[in-house]
Amino acid sequence: MTFINYASREINCKIVYYGPGLCGKTTNLQHIFDSTAPQAKGKLISLATETDRTLFFDFMPLELGTVRGFKTRFHLYTVPGQVYYDASRKLILKGVDGVVFVADSQEERMDANVESLYNLEDNLQTQGYDLNQLPYVLQLNKRDLPNVIPMHDLTHELQKKGEPVFEAVAKDGTGVFDTLKAVAKQVLTELRKT
Repeated sequence: MTFINYASREINCKIVYYGPGLCGKTTNLQHIFDSTAPQAKGKLISLATETDRTLFFDFMPLELGTVRGFKTRFHLYTVPGQVYYDASRKLILKGVDGVVFVADSQEERMDANVESLYNLEDNLQTQGYDLNQLPYVLQLNKRDLPNVIPMHDLTHELQKKGEPVFEAVAKDGTGVFDTLKAVAKQVLTELRKT
């Protein structure tokens, strides 16, 4: 649900990074924030809970262009990873325009990935969204670790609708901007249809 600010001629879009605890959602946003020019971004806001945190910031990438003469500003959010914070997850998904699911590639985290993906679908449905209709990208993070599931197997298990899949090592920025550009491009494509 994009928000159009006619006074500033901006279209505001919301992208949510979703996934299990400690999969790299925060690391993705931190890398994007640290790599974005100061004049093109807002403040990085962290809402800390006892065991997790939610991050938020907005930025205006210049290279993505305009939609009908309006600049696009993307608001990026992470959700708390622990299922314990499900109410927060639902709230953060409200008004979402695009989703990045960050999967942890480690073998021992496969069950957590699957559980989080089902949780994403359930929470989207309670908000009136269908994952199959939303701009959506799958990121396979932590590909640098020794105990990762082969990309083909992980993709086979987690890919929902033929969405773009990116391998990533968020801590060094590998695949982070490729993932963001893919979901932003899908969001802008949807905007241009309206």
